[in-house]
Amino acid sequence: MRATVIHGAHDIRVEDRPDPTIVEPTDAIVRTVAACVCGSDLWRYRGIAPVPTPVKIGHEYVGVVEEVGADVTTVRPGQFVVGGFLHSDNTCAVCRVGMQSHCLHGGGYDGCQAEAIRIPNADGTLLATPEHPDAHMVPGLLALSDVMATGWHAAVSAGVREGATVVVVGDGAVGLSGVIAAQQMGAERIIAMSRHADRQALARQLGATDIVGARGDEGVEAVKELTDGLGAASVLECVGTQESVVQALRCARPGGMVGWVGVPHVTDLPQEHMFWRNVGLRGGVAPVRAYLPHLLDLALTGAIDPGKVFDLTLPLEQAAEAYAAMDDRRAIKSLLLP
Repeated sequence: MRATVIHGAHDIRVEDRPDPTIVEPTDAIVRTVAACVCGSDLWRYRGIAPVPTPVKIGHEYVGVVEEVGADVTTVRPGQFVVGGFLHSDNTCAVCRVGMQSHCLHGGGYDGCQAEAIRIPNADGTLLATPEHPDAHMVPGLLALSDVMATGWHAAVSAGVREGATVVVVGDGAVGLSGVIAAQQMGAERIIAMSRHADRQALARQLGATDIVGARGDEGVEAVKELTDGLGAASVLECVGTQESVVQALRCARPGGMVGWVGVPHVTDLPQEHMFWRNVGLRGGVAPVRAYLPHLLDLALTGAIDPGKVFDLTLPLEQAAEAYAAMDDRRAIKSLLLP
C-alpha cells in the first residue's frame, strides 16, 4: 500500500509499505476513504518535535472495514466506519468513566495517512454509519475522528453552559470546531479570537457572534469590552503555545474556567492569572470515543457540519503539499484522498 512517512523536518514522503494484517483477534483492517493532516502533526513537520527515524504518520481516518479478527462483533466487512485518533477497548475502568483517551489497553496507530489501517480494539474504537455516506458528508465524518471531538472536549472542559459567554483562542480546525461545540451547547455569545479574514468569516458562519483580531494586552482589553469588563465564563484554548495559554487565562473572568486542548508547548503557568483570580484550567487529550455517538448523530442529521474546516483536498500522493499548505497557513486543514 501507499503510506505517508515523515523522515524529518519538512520531509514528507509517500512510500510503498506492507499492507496491514490482522495481528490480534480484536483487530480490524480498514480501507481508508479519507484521512487528513492534523495541526499536531506539524510539530514534527516543523522540527519542534523530534523524528529519530522515518515513521508513518497520521491519526485521523474514515473508511470501510475490509477484514475483522475472530473476536470482533460490533463491525463487519463492508461497513463505513469512523474511530477516534486513539484506539480503546471501551470497557476498562478508565474507559467506563469516559476517559477512553487513557484506556488501559489503548494506544495509537501505525499511521493513518495511508491506503489501509490496522485498528486494534476494533469493537471499542469503531462506530459504523447506518449506510455508506454520500461523498459530501465524508469530510464532516472525518472531522469527528479528532478536531470536532477535541473542540467539543474543550467546551466540556471549560464548562460551557446555555446562555454563557465563551471565548475561543485559536482559529485553526480545533478552534473552529470549538465554536461549533459552544453553539451546540447553547452559548449566547461566542467570541472567536482570529487575525485572518477567511477564518473569521468561517467562525461567524459556524456560530461566532463576535471576532477579536488582537492579541496580548489589546486582545484581553477587547474581550473585556465585550463582557462588561469581566472576561468570559468559559474560554477554549485550542493552540497550546505559551502565548495562547496565557491569553486564554487572561480572557477568563474571575471564577472562570479554561478548557485546554492545544497540544502543550508551555514553559510556565502564571499564578497571577490562575490562583489569584480563581481561574481554573482543565482539559487534555480528548476522549473521542466518549463523544463520538452524540457527534455522529449530530453530523448524520445535519445539525453540525464540521467538514467545513477542510479547505484543501488533495490525493494522498500529494501529502507533502498538504503539510506545506497548512504550515504556510494557506490551508486551515488538508484532507487526503487515497
